[in-house]
Amino acid sequence: MKTRGDIYFSEKFLVSKMLDSEIIKKAREVVKIEALAVEGLLKRIDDSFAEAIKMIYNSKGRVIISGVGKSGLIARKIVATLNSTGTAAIYLHPTDALHGDLGMVRAGDIVIVISKSGNTEELFNLVPMIKRLDIKIIGMLGKKNSKIGNFCDVVLDISVESEACPHDLAPTASTTATLVMGDAIAVTLLEMRGFTAEDFATLHPAGSLGKRLSLKISEIMYKGKDVPLVKEEDSLKNTILEMTSKRLGATGVVDNDGKLVGIITDGDLRRLLEKTMDITGLQAKDIMTKNPKTIDPNLLASFALQQMENYKITSLIAVDSNNVPVGIIHLHDLVNLGLERR
Repeated sequence: MKTRGDIYFSEKFLVSKMLDSEIIKKAREVVKIEALAVEGLLKRIDDSFAEAIKMIYNSKGRVIISGVGKSGLIARKIVATLNSTGTAAIYLHPTDALHGDLGMVRAGDIVIVISKSGNTEELFNLVPMIKRLDIKIIGMLGKKNSKIGNFCDVVLDISVESEACPHDLAPTASTTATLVMGDAIAVTLLEMRGFTAEDFATLHPAGSLGKRLSLKISEIMYKGKDVPLVKEEDSLKNTILEMTSKRLGATGVVDNDGKLVGIITDGDLRRLLEKTMDITGLQAKDIMTKNPKTIDPNLLASFALQQMENYKITSLIAVDSNNVPVGIIHLHDLVNLGLERR
């Protein structure tokens, strides 16, 4: 035997080599096995799943999820997904639970235990203690008829035909199936609770995700004197000066009542000069684009970005209910805020 760090490898492993084609083939086999494991869940989403969902939805407490090893890692991820989609959840390590942490389980909580074998010793020692507290238990188990399954009020079947590991040892396909089942639980509850994008934003205030879901156009648009505006009869010279001084690459054009009737962009000016250098006597209304795209300042900034991408424009003028300009928003500002699509 030879060693690399603290990990032991056989002599055969150290000298073996795989061709690129063999590497690609093996990776595809893994993906296929895991895809089949996920597909196998379709026929197991049945009345037991519906019962588990209603049990969680109707509970007045939290979802407590417990598992050991790889199942424990998947449990933590499911907890994170539930919390971010409106269902309060915490992770409970089964060993710690038997040494005092069981005190975090309260009346009205629902416990989910995750075990591939259905016989995990740490969980088997825990579930009778939970039943004594008159707490409902949902089992996400690889074997429905198992020691742990006998203590569960509902069992969700997460069994797989085989792991992607060639020795059928390392949890791979089974953890993937478990994770997908957890996502199915979280998203179904999200739908039942009527959880909205605004609710999601409340729980994700930081980073680009929070900005996309919470920032309104009115909060980041240019306002007041910073909004480039000219009247229909303004000369082209004054129009260019307005655009240059505000540095947004465009200006709105308003009528005598202050209502928006058009927009002029840098592109409009370039196209004009390609046709003629004589701009004497030209007014804003002569080169403006009529009935420009506008936006409600109370909408999300991410919607403004979507509109700009759809119409291939770089600026949007925000107007009130009377079509009077109240602000302008530029594509570069949205990108600089981290609102670009990832």
